[in-house]
Amino acid sequence: MTRPFILGLTGSIGMGKSAVAAMFESAGVPVFDADAEVRLLQGPHGELISAIEAAFPGSTNAQGVDREALGAQVFGNPEALARLEAIVHPAVARRRTAFLADHASAPLVVFDIPLLFEKGGHASVDAIAVVSAPAEVQRARVLARPGMTQEKFERILALQVPDAEKRARADHLIDTGTALEETRGEVRALIRQLTTR
Repeated sequence: MTRPFILGLTGSIGMGKSAVAAMFESAGVPVFDADAEVRLLQGPHGELISAIEAAFPGSTNAQGVDREALGAQVFGNPEALARLEAIVHPAVARRRTAFLADHASAPLVVFDIPLLFEKGGHASVDAIAVVSAPAEVQRARVLARPGMTQEKFERILALQVPDAEKRARADHLIDTGTALEETRGEVRALIRQLTTR
């Protein structure tokens, strides 16, 4: 049975991964966005609401998961985080399997997974593209986000595999420290390379 070539797309916070995923999509490549799936599963009427509420009482409301309330119960508590992941990860995996079935005839699909290395997802893809930019560009982008502080940024970075290590483990690098058109050109070249193998 043939299946698409699976490209794992990842990158640290503020590196421009979402913009690059959108470039793949606009070029006609199906993209599975793991974070978007989690938001759907945890949003209003999401299929994980009752399981999350049962495991973490008071963490949901009419809008779905209350991220602050859930965060307060999970942050800095590895056991609680493992319980949450045991609810969320199998549901995302089922969605990913369905996505692959829906796009079985595509030559290439992208799995957009922020914590690809951190959560072991790199084993389920054929190649990995890491989105990267210079550290000062990353810092400026992240600190421009609403509610972001230097301390919060450093805490997030500490939880992520360092950019240098991601770059070293990548099969392909996509530079977002340049003009958008240059990055778009890199994406198009990579699509050509992967679909004409």
